[in-house]
Amino acid sequence: MATTFPISSHGLVSQIVIPARLHSTRLPEKLLLRETGKTLIEHTYEAASQARLPSSVCVATDHQRIFDEVRAFGGRVCMTSPACASGTDRVAEVALQHAEVDIFVNVQGDEPDLSGESIDQVVALLVNNPGAVMSTLATPIRSREQWEDPACVKAVFDASGRALYFSRSPIPAARTWDDALLTADPPHFYQHVGMYAYRRDFLLKLAQMPRGQLEQLESLEQLRVLEAGYSILIGVVDEPTFGIDTERDYRQFVERRRRVA
Repeated sequence: MATTFPISSHGLVSQIVIPARLHSTRLPEKLLLRETGKTLIEHTYEAASQARLPSSVCVATDHQRIFDEVRAFGGRVCMTSPACASGTDRVAEVALQHAEVDIFVNVQGDEPDLSGESIDQVVALLVNNPGAVMSTLATPIRSREQWEDPACVKAVFDASGRALYFSRSPIPAARTWDDALLTADPPHFYQHVGMYAYRRDFLLKLAQMPRGQLEQLESLEQLRVLEAGYSILIGVVDEPTFGIDTERDYRQFVERRRRVA
């Protein structure tokens, strides 16, 4: 299992950037949905603000409506180029303006249930491993349906917590299936949690790297890093992740918020 670390910044400055596009394919303008009384982007901003290690949180967007919404709830926001092809490119554009920041954390705008502790852990992986350039998280998979779902990205890593591969396919593949595999401790299967921390110099380099064959085949940006010969550290968090991609996802999110209200 990947190693966890105590919370300490060791003097390094880190910043959370939430890349936020207005348009989304499966759930139009989802970041501005507000059936809970707050927009989805505000919920994510509030969740990210619970982290202790990063010094600040900033939304990076290319659309005036999101810019105005973040300003309205009192958040920090900056405009980025509409030419940015990915969230990583948007975070890198912010990094260009902040040479004083050592580590940037990419938190997706549709992840309102991420905990501050998880964000701190992904930062701590870089703080405690000076030679590492990038880190991310994974959480155990306990459902065969989830393991087989291509929308659930699987992560496989070595005993030191270094990523071996990420895939939409069910990996590692069990030659002989037994339902007990899903309850094993330590777990056999992990879902990748789509949050990243990067050292600034590596992030700027990553934004200039060409897409590799594996990235294009799986449509997984993190494979560009492995294909180029770099390592990604993975920390394990034992908590579910609820990215909001569909109307059903949002309905479930609203119900969860109503139950705890």
